[in-house]
Amino acid sequence: MSFRASAVLLISLFSSFCAKASQQMDAVESSILDLTATAYGFIAITIFVIAYVFVILEEKLHLRKSKPVLLAAGIIWILIAVAYLGQPNHLLVEQAIRHNFLEYAELFFFLLVAMTYVNAMLERGVFDALRDLLVSKGFSYKSLFWLTGVLAFFISPVADNLTTALVMCAVIMAVGKDQPKFIGLACINIVVAANAGGAFSPFGDITTLMVWQKGILEFWTFFKLFIPSVVNFLIPAFIISFAVPPGKPVTQTNAPIFKIKQGGLVIVGLFLATIVTAISFHLVLHLPPVFGMMTGLAYLKLYAFFLNRQSQNGDQDPDASPGSTPNGSYGKFDIFNKIAQAEWDTLFFFYGVILAVGGLGFMGYLGMTSEFMYGQLGALNANILVGILSAIVDNIPVMFAVITMNPEMSEVQWLLVTLTAGVGGSLLSIGSAAGVALMGQARGHYTFFGHLKWTPAIALGYGASIGVHMLLNG
Repeated sequence: MSFRASAVLLISLFSSFCAKASQQMDAVESSILDLTATAYGFIAITIFVIAYVFVILEEKLHLRKSKPVLLAAGIIWILIAVAYLGQPNHLLVEQAIRHNFLEYAELFFFLLVAMTYVNAMLERGVFDALRDLLVSKGFSYKSLFWLTGVLAFFISPVADNLTTALVMCAVIMAVGKDQPKFIGLACINIVVAANAGGAFSPFGDITTLMVWQKGILEFWTFFKLFIPSVVNFLIPAFIISFAVPPGKPVTQTNAPIFKIKQGGLVIVGLFLATIVTAISFHLVLHLPPVFGMMTGLAYLKLYAFFLNRQSQNGDQDPDASPGSTPNGSYGKFDIFNKIAQAEWDTLFFFYGVILAVGGLGFMGYLGMTSEFMYGQLGALNANILVGILSAIVDNIPVMFAVITMNPEMSEVQWLLVTLTAGVGGSLLSIGSAAGVALMGQARGHYTFFGHLKWTPAIALGYGASIGVHMLLNG
């Protein structure tokens, strides 16, 4: 048999297989069990609520937030599996959990690469040098508060709100290590700014990315949300700024600016190249951004090899102290050590949240909620409520439920739900990926209750941004 004939045969067999699989999927999906009014559903909702109570009380109980949600996710899917035992469509449970796990895997590797780069830059002293530079410029705590907030707002549309928040928080931790109150307030400002900045960009937030990928809104349409996003950031920032402590970061008189270790600036450049790669993978090649991030991790791993080769060859900083080892200046750069230093509690927390909420959605709760909201409350009220729900649950499954339901809405209302889902997570520290990540990175300084204290100010900005959007675009 010729190669061409073999190829035709293989394509025919594959097409036949896909057609049969599609027919089987249609048959299975038509027999999904509604568990919302069953004991399985009630128990699942109760378990989820209890788990989130433990998340909120993390600081009081000193129980890592990942532990209760990991357990909740396991129990919820066990309940689903038991409910489907003996059912003809029991294989749908496996397919659903694989789908949810794939959603998590994309987020996991995206976060892992971002955290690895941040840890690498920390180890090379990039943020120490930035801290000294900011201090040497004579910036006060209030100036630093505004500077990091503005940078977070304008960087997040290009990178993403999570990565931006991680980088800005690292700067804050370095600059304000002697002023815990400043760290807490600045982190709140960074979360609000990063979420607001990501709301007007197609690739600034996962929710905007989902809407764009579905073809609901065109690429440039999202930028109509720029001014509402600015309002969302400025109002709470202005209010919170009055609580920022006076004075400037403590520094030694005439202290020299920290010298970045060998390769530090190159790693910064590689991080920017990684972000560009992730964006290009999506915009040009139509591939998920996580594949661009993983490719960018290869940049860092290869450069780590180069750094270590230099160290082994005895290269040394000319400013190193006499008697120091050749490795003392550059330091052995172990890329796997940087990966190990990632905030694993945060990564496992996301696993628990995505799997738990995905399980509740599989039971029918998210669909039922969306149907009630858009069927009974109307699009405007429902879209405002979406933002509030995204602060309590998570904006990703909430927006996914809205897109799945695909209610009849105008462009203005789709823009509104994109805005509210993006910035609504700022209402609570656990409402967005940026907030959850910073709770881990600035542990003990940025807390759930510390953020909750300023929720009224953030809510004022939330309401104002909706009003401005309806005034300008409605």
